[in-house]
Amino acid sequence: MLSMLSLEVVASIPSPSQGSWDLGPIPIRAYALFIVLGIIVAVWWGSRRYVNRGGAAGTIGDIAIWAVPFGIIGGRLYHVVSDWQLYFGDDGRGFVAALRIWDGGLGIWGAVAVGGLGAWIGARRAGVALPPVADAIAPGIAAAQAIGRWGNYFNQELFGAPTTLPWGLEIEVANRPVGYTEFATFHPTFLYESLWMIGVVLVLVWADRRFRMGHGRVFALYVLLYCVGRLWIEALRIDAANTILGLRLNIWTALIVGIGALVYLVWSARRYPGREEIAPRESSASVDS
Repeated sequence: MLSMLSLEVVASIPSPSQGSWDLGPIPIRAYALFIVLGIIVAVWWGSRRYVNRGGAAGTIGDIAIWAVPFGIIGGRLYHVVSDWQLYFGDDGRGFVAALRIWDGGLGIWGAVAVGGLGAWIGARRAGVALPPVADAIAPGIAAAQAIGRWGNYFNQELFGAPTTLPWGLEIEVANRPVGYTEFATFHPTFLYESLWMIGVVLVLVWADRRFRMGHGRVFALYVLLYCVGRLWIEALRIDAANTILGLRLNIWTALIVGIGALVYLVWSARRYPGREEIAPRESSASVDS
């Protein structure tokens, strides 16, 4: 009995002992570091892909100045609105806690939607079309998600149901939800999603090269594949969430957004086959006029 218990403990994934470190008076938080690293990778890779498609160097960086802050704000808004009880319900954490992004909580749906608005503003100011930009940045966004999910690991949050599988994630008692304190290991949904998004990156790069996708279809494929993965990963999670007809809100969102992405893929391929040419970047004067 003791040997079996020891084997389970050795086989499980330990959680980190801390999620932040003090650099003098400045706290360095793992969650923020992984988010920033993901953004850097997305912008760098997106820039290379855009230039390879014929776009001007520096365009993606200019657009990112708008897209990134919009995305962070949108991601936080979605999280707070969809889980408003955590902050404004009975015994909620309060308004100040809703602003503490470093404690975790960025909803990808809000990040993509509002970040997309920021990207549209940035593209308009840069004088370029948005669909080629979206196609160029899509694999980088997927890679950023694969990186960013490791922030949840350091925060010991958003894990799945209890499991005795060898890769079960050890969670400290203080971080276990009510009703699960007697369980020691849980599904590492952060790892599942990170690995899934690495697979999405590979599919996007392959499909783009194989079919010369354009007109926003690489981005639509990214959205579709992410939604498929989010469906089964979300179903494993046990953190508090609002439900509709017995299903978590994020499952409904994944279903609706995924179907929308699939419809766009089919419609776009028929309406605009092939890949569009990227027009030369206009001057800022002509764009502002």
